[in-house]
Amino acid sequence: MIKVGIITISDKGSRGERKDLSAEEIKKLIPKLPGQVVSYTIIPDEEAVIVKTIISYADKKRLDLIVTSGGTGLSPRDVTPQATSKVIEYEIPGMAEAMRGESLKKTSFGMLSRGLVGIRGNSLIINLPGSPRAVRENFSTLIPVIPHALDKLRGDPSECGSA
Repeated sequence: MIKVGIITISDKGSRGERKDLSAEEIKKLIPKLPGQVVSYTIIPDEEAVIVKTIISYADKKRLDLIVTSGGTGLSPRDVTPQATSKVIEYEIPGMAEAMRGESLKKTSFGMLSRGLVGIRGNSLIINLPGSPRAVRENFSTLIPVIPHALDKLRGDPSECGSA
C-alpha cells in the first residue's frame, strides 16, 4: 500500500474561505494506485511554509507519494514549483511533461502550468494544478506509472521495458 500525503496550497483554502475540492478529487483517485492517504493539510501560498511541509512529509513522515495541489500557475502568489525545486534532489521531467501534454489536449492554457515532479529521499513529489478538473486529468495520467516509479525508487532491479 502506497502511503500518500496531500498538501493543498491555497491562501483562501487555508483561511477557510474555500472548500478544498481538489483534494477530494485526489482522494477519489488514490485507491487506483493502490494507496492510502495518511496525511493531509491545507497551507497558504507561502514558499517557506510549502518547503517546510514537503520536507516534513518526506523526511519525518516518510511518505511514498506527496501530492500538492495549487500554486502552479503564473500568478505572483503561485510559488509551489519554486518551493518544490528547493527540496527535491532531482526532477522527473517526463511525468510533468505527460501532465502538460494531457492538459493541452483539453485547453491551450495547459502550457501555462509549471508543476514539477521530483524525488526527495524515497518520496515521489507531484505538483498538480489547483482546479478539480485539472487535478483529475493530470493525476489520472500519472496513476499507471506511479507504482512502478516507486518500485524503482526503492531499488527494484527489474527491467522497465517489455521484451
